[in-house]
Amino acid sequence: MINAVLWDFGGVILSSPFEAFNRYEAEIGLPANFIRGMNARSPDTNAWARMERSEVDLDGFATLFEAEALEQGHKLSGHHVLKIISGEVRPEMVEALRRVKKHHRIACITNNMPTGDGPGMARDPERVKEIEKIMGLFEHVIESSKLGIRKPDPRIYLHACQLLGVEPADCVYLDDLGVNLKPAKALGMRTIKVENSVQALGELENILGIPLR
Repeated sequence: MINAVLWDFGGVILSSPFEAFNRYEAEIGLPANFIRGMNARSPDTNAWARMERSEVDLDGFATLFEAEALEQGHKLSGHHVLKIISGEVRPEMVEALRRVKKHHRIACITNNMPTGDGPGMARDPERVKEIEKIMGLFEHVIESSKLGIRKPDPRIYLHACQLLGVEPADCVYLDDLGVNLKPAKALGMRTIKVENSVQALGELENILGIPLR
């Protein structure tokens, strides 16, 4: 019996920031997926992880991130990476969110940074308003930058369950990163790795037994 659906935000409700990173890499001549690879190195202690736990400010992140890039032989702008981090809204996922909300408890678990405005880290005022409306659909939005805990730490999933008053086994969790799905699955959640909207919504429809499109 599924009582709750938990959603990642970037890469699920929004397009993946890795798409914007790839464009930036091409613009300045970096190897494809260089930035993504940086984030996988020392994943609990690197600049990215520290920023998502609010252990460093924007300037501190930029300095550390640029130094990590130089260690790997390349130069980039940490501030520009922060500027392009917020993806585009996927309307089909927002519609699915609205439909799920009619039948199940819903919450968002997002690793984010204290950059831009709000959980979606947007900077353009119109985008900020758009994302605020989406965030208003969730019963709870769990932000790593406010909680001081980030995925894949199991405590953040348990915190979401506590807020909703459900057990992990009663939940489905959607995320675009396998590393974030593993602890959720280990806790007993059903998990969906989001490759694209069509695939993810098909899997979620099969689990919930309701039309989402």
